[in-house]
Amino acid sequence: MEAKKKGAKKLKYRRILLKLSGEVLRDKAAGECLSDAVLGEMASKIRSLRAAGAQVGIVIGGGNIFRGLKGASRGFGRAQGDAMGMLATMINSLALQDALDAAGVPSEVFSSTPMPGVCRPFRHRDAVEALEEGKVAIFGGGTGNPFFTTDSAAALRAAEIRADVLVKATKVDGIYTADPVKDPTATRFDRLTFAEALARELKVMDAAAFALCRENRIPILVLDFFRKDAILRGIQGGKAGTTVSE
Repeated sequence: MEAKKKGAKKLKYRRILLKLSGEVLRDKAAGECLSDAVLGEMASKIRSLRAAGAQVGIVIGGGNIFRGLKGASRGFGRAQGDAMGMLATMINSLALQDALDAAGVPSEVFSSTPMPGVCRPFRHRDAVEALEEGKVAIFGGGTGNPFFTTDSAAALRAAEIRADVLVKATKVDGIYTADPVKDPTATRFDRLTFAEALARELKVMDAAAFALCRENRIPILVLDFFRKDAILRGIQGGKAGTTVSE
């Protein structure tokens, strides 16, 4: 594992589960579902987290390729559509692994559905072992079951690897009183309790994911992954995004 930089700040959260959106991987200009530039930037930020001493697990969505719910609206059965969406997350997981390889970051891809010759099947003991060896653990294939989102997969894997925090990386720098794109008067929360988020009906994650985090006392940190040093500040306990906890 990379050595910590001299004088580096102590981490508040050492083992993190990073939930990344597949949507941000799309290269709209080129009409491609995967952007080499975005993958490279993701890999660079993940390398910085490892250099700071963090153990990093990742769940990445597949919305740049296919969404199960969208498939249902096009005539696919929900179970079939979700299976296609889970395969999309595997494509993104393998692409991210390749970008990490190029950045000199060791990683291991685990799939909820066995894919011999492609990656390892998920077992929480194997995943924890990979993390402790200094590898980034990428969890593809969702939960392995239809009717669950990648938010739920992220919360489930966070609980299984005993993550200190679930970082939900979005295009917005936290949780707001309203959609900041539609409402310029919306204000951002620095901190919320799970109860407050429920009472305000704030859509932090889907209900199943939110309940899993609350039950297992896993804080949720919502931030803009691409904002300079935001995620590093966040896991150091500094001001970044919005934290939801007990």
